[in-house]
Amino acid sequence: MRVALSRAIGLVMALAVAVPVSAQFGHPLKGTWTGDWNPSPGKQAHAVVEMTWDGKVIGGTVNPGPNGVAIAKATLDAATWAVHIEADGKDAAGKAVHYAVDGKLENIGSGNRALVGTWTEGAAKGPIKLVRN
Repeated sequence: MRVALSRAIGLVMALAVAVPVSAQFGHPLKGTWTGDWNPSPGKQAHAVVEMTWDGKVIGGTVNPGPNGVAIAKATLDAATWAVHIEADGKDAAGKAVHYAVDGKLENIGSGNRALVGTWTEGAAKGPIKLVRN
């Protein structure tokens, strides 16, 4: 009887620790996502997208930092895990550039989920895989 009680207490304690840890991930898109995309054959570019969730709207920044661009629009279709992100900024020459990401979330139940799809930056378009850090 004493062994059964010890096991039950151990199980309750393990669940008490595991539940808050898994709950910390919050919204499926919240966090910093990094990856590489190919704007043209043989060329690779790094991308960072930081996403936030205020309870109603997905927000955040494309390539956060001094030249970061605020996300103007972001949607998640929870039925299909399809994601769409848009932002408008300027390139290195100061010309207007439109960013768009269209993809699908993979490994939803994992802490290292991925967003796989297409990155568009101005006229350049290529495949991307962003992984949440």
